Amino acid sequence: MFEIRIICDAHDTDRVTTTLAETFTTGAVRRSPSRTSDKERLYITAEHRDDTDEWPTPERAYAKAPSIISEIGWTAQRAHQAVWPLHQSDVREFWLRKAALLDRLALGDAKGLSASDATELAKEAAGELVILDNADPAREPRAYIRQQYRLWMSQR
Repeated sequence: MFEIRIICDAHDTDRVTTTLAETFTTGAVRRSPSRTSDKERLYITAEHRDDTDEWPTPERAYAKAPSIISEIGWTAQRAHQAVWPLHQSDVREFWLRKAALLDRLALGDAKGLSASDATELAKEAAGELVILDNADPAREPRAYIRQQYRLWMSQR
């Protein structure tokens, strides 16, 4: 384990922490104002990743995921709220969890457990996440969901 200290503009902190989380397994971010400028100091504990799977299998991606019923409840509650959260990270979490939920439902469809339009809906929700992340749209969208969900779960 090691610690990273970054001094950056306040409006860059989300982008910086997201990029670090894509490269390392990171812990909580501690923030404080810079002592010599109007910038922000970030202290982040990090470790090299154990696995280097760029595209984790669904089993690995969703190994620690809450139950599908729980995720349906969480997603429905957030979607029902009249006012969207103000923070970009909250909007991203919504689309990530919704896309992962739909991906999990689509995986059940593929096993013949049910018949629904979850596959197409999972791709559409993944598209929203790709747009939010400014990610490469050429990537396979459902694989991107699994990668990002696994990263997100490792930070919780």
